Amino acid sequence: MSISSKPEPHTAAPAVQVAPAGPKVRQSLAGARLRKHADFQRAYAEGRKRRSSSMSWFLAAQSEGAGPRVGLTVGKVLGKAHERNRIKRRLRDALRRHVDQLPAGCDLILHPHRTVLTMEFAKLEAEIVRILQQANAEKARANPNQAARASKAEPAR
Repeated sequence: MSISSKPEPHTAAPAVQVAPAGPKVRQSLAGARLRKHADFQRAYAEGRKRRSSSMSWFLAAQSEGAGPRVGLTVGKVLGKAHERNRIKRRLRDALRRHVDQLPAGCDLILHPHRTVLTMEFAKLEAEIVRILQQANAEKARANPNQAARASKAEPAR
């Protein structure tokens, strides 16, 4: 048995990327959620139903002028409780990432289809963004004077 007299060269460990210190900023839907049955009923009565590939949605103007709100309805037809809860968690997470795009002065209600349970999260998030863009465009069409005032209020860059 022979032992090598040369010491093995020391290799430096690869540099590790460290995330910046500080608290994570997580947007919340707490103040932007529809909770009361009467608010849902008013939005259904005043809004119009629209469809996307994996959900239906309603958009209605608010009467009290509060901030933008979003509601989720997941019926029993979509599965057992744990499946419905998972659908709601996925939708809330996707909405939380884009809460700043909710149309101001409007209530948005989402009715997901069962496919939301199994679709890739990136596709779900892209569909949520598309719905929010359509809702903002529809709000601008409904209130052209308000959109014009908002664009004049923005400073020129």
